[in-house]
Amino acid sequence: MQTDRNPLYPIFLKLHKLQMLIVGAGEVGLEKMSFIIKSSPDAQITIVAPEVREEIYDIIKGKENITVIKRKFQPSDLDGKDLAVAATCFQELNATVQQEAKARGILINVADTPDLCDFYLGSIVTRGNLKVAISTNGQSPTFAKRFRQLLEEILPDDTADLLNNLKVFRDQLKGDFEYKVKKLNELTAGLLN
Repeated sequence: MQTDRNPLYPIFLKLHKLQMLIVGAGEVGLEKMSFIIKSSPDAQITIVAPEVREEIYDIIKGKENITVIKRKFQPSDLDGKDLAVAATCFQELNATVQQEAKARGILINVADTPDLCDFYLGSIVTRGNLKVAISTNGQSPTFAKRFRQLLEEILPDDTADLLNNLKVFRDQLKGDFEYKVKKLNELTAGLLN
């Protein structure tokens, strides 16, 4: 049995249907929030922090799906939340947020503390409806970033058109599941050549 295998299971969340809390609005909070809304612009986010970087206000201007509460974290900030991100530079506060989230059954990401995380925010490549998530299981975010850059270079810009055309073809197929899979496999076999 291989012991150095990444045990993470990737999922794609509909963040516009979930409520997320980000604790922290400094450099770390800005980075996490920017990453999330770059990939999911309609994510429902509440940010709680006593100090808020001006860049955050610039980014969220006109976005009704993001709320900023300018004060210290309170455990009740987690009420009604589905996910949380502890994104401060204060380890003790991050640990408190993590403990409060776990007590409520809320999945949590704690910045720069993989052992306290239920999930990671990996590198993401997006081309239309294609989204590829890259994780190194916290071993090397820099490698994930470089691999993302490589994929961005080699994936064609018309990937979105290709996916749309494949959906049209799939929707027009008649027959059972097995037949449809066979036809789609035949059609896409040449994509990797």
